[in-house]
Order: sequence, then C-alpha cells, then structure tokens
Amino acid sequence: MVQFFKIRNSLLILYTEVIKLKFSKKLLEELDLPYSAKENKVVDNTRWSIIHEIIFEYEGKTYRTTYSVGATEDQDEGPWEYEDEVECDEVHKVEKVIQVWEKV
Repeated sequence: MVQFFKIRNSLLILYTEVIKLKFSKKLLEELDLPYSAKENKVVDNTRWSIIHEIIFEYEGKTYRTTYSVGATEDQDEGPWEYEDEVECDEVHKVEKVIQVWEKV
C-alpha cells in the first residue's frame, strides 16, 4: 500500500493506493500455488464453488489473491481454471487489537 499526502485549501488529505499486480496463471502454478501459500483460508462459497483467499510471497514481497475450487466431487474446477492472469494485491501483516464480549 502506498500512502501520500496532499495539501488542498489548508487541509491535509491522505491518499491510500493499493498496489495490484497481475500474475500469469502459469507463474502461480510454477510457484506451486495455492499449495505452498503462507496462508490459505475459505472466505466464501457459492452453490458450485468454494472460494479461498491465499497469502504468498514472490521476490521478497507478499501478495493476496483468491481462487475457487469445486464444492463437490461433481464440480471439476481447479484454482484459476478460467483465468489466464490473476490480479493480486500487495499486502503486509499488521497487528490489530480487538475487544470482544465474554460471559461473566
């Protein structure tokens, strides 16, 4: 993520730009993704597919993308089966503190 500042009419404005790259499906397969991903979690599902989000490293940077696979043995769908290029966001890990309610 790239952040930059701009001053307009005496106001300081913070702009955040997410860095997106497109990787070829072939390169992702050569990296043994999604199997070699640092993180791989299910984030959604449809009637026929299960959508995963992965975090992976490439050339010293960390990226996030999604892929889907068939939800049952009858759906023959592999990662990025219908894509030649895969859009990925550059990411970095941050620590977040949350508050939750617990029973007394």
